Amino acid sequence: MALTRSFDAPGLYFQSRTRWRLVEIVFWLATLLPFALLPDYLILASQIAITALFALSLDLILGYAGIVSLGHAAFFGVGAYAAGLLSKYGWGEPITGLLAASIAAGIVGYATSFVICRFRHLALIMLTLGFGLMLEELANSAGWLTGGFDGLQGIETWKLFGHFEFDLYGYVAYAYSLAVLFILFVFARRLIHSPFGLSLRGIRENYVRMPAIGAPSRAHIRTIYTISAAMAGIAGALLAQTTETLSLDSLGFERSAELLVILVLGGAGRLYGGLVGAMIYMIARDRFSGVEPQYWYFWIGVLLVTVVMILPNGILGGLAKLAARWSRS
Repeated sequence: MALTRSFDAPGLYFQSRTRWRLVEIVFWLATLLPFALLPDYLILASQIAITALFALSLDLILGYAGIVSLGHAAFFGVGAYAAGLLSKYGWGEPITGLLAASIAAGIVGYATSFVICRFRHLALIMLTLGFGLMLEELANSAGWLTGGFDGLQGIETWKLFGHFEFDLYGYVAYAYSLAVLFILFVFARRLIHSPFGLSLRGIRENYVRMPAIGAPSRAHIRTIYTISAAMAGIAGALLAQTTETLSLDSLGFERSAELLVILVLGGAGRLYGGLVGAMIYMIARDRFSGVEPQYWYFWIGVLLVTVVMILPNGILGGLAKLAARWSRS
């Protein structure tokens, strides 16, 4: 009997981890509230959903595999340009545009992963930054294709499923972005709570020792890096399709830096950290830029410093500590 239980334990562990908790169900139900309570902010809500997906893609490599990237916007931009160019040259169907974007970004991610998996720490940061800057300059120099500094013109997204047009009020854009976010979140959740996800956490803690227990570190890093790149590409495609505008900013360092700020605010390595951080950052940016159009970055800096000083593990990390203290008392 004891032997049977020992063999069943791993399966029971992963099964318990994949069960949906009440707070998660409430969270996702709450994402539907903007349709009824905040219809004037659906455009902002769709931007939050896209940014949350982008942050989730980075969290897979940063929070779980320990890969710090300052060039993650490269995959976001590749996906955005793939969907945008497809639309410009005659095929604006949204779903296939997402698939094309994920394939394009995934290919770039897979190609660069062979270099990424060989380095750690500072060298890794510089490599990811270098790849991002190279892709941005390639897009700038290929102005005949990308539009260069002026941005890509002529993007026209077709009706979703042939019936739902992307309106100016953002109803379809938010529903579309939220649905894609939820589907990919479920995929990421299953991935992280699998044996593969457990091995990623082991690689994050000790990259050298994991191969000794049968987990090839480099192969796993290449896999998760490619998945992360494909997800970031889908986020970029969503932005291009819902706004029908695209510029070099989608590939820029500033977008990658904002993503790190979002994960610091929400809490890296918690899946929901990127989602919560995206909501806080995007709403704060919208409010601060309305009050101080020229100096809103100052208030973002104040917010970031305050959160890091009080909650060094992010907002979700702080809430987890409070919950643990509450349960012990």
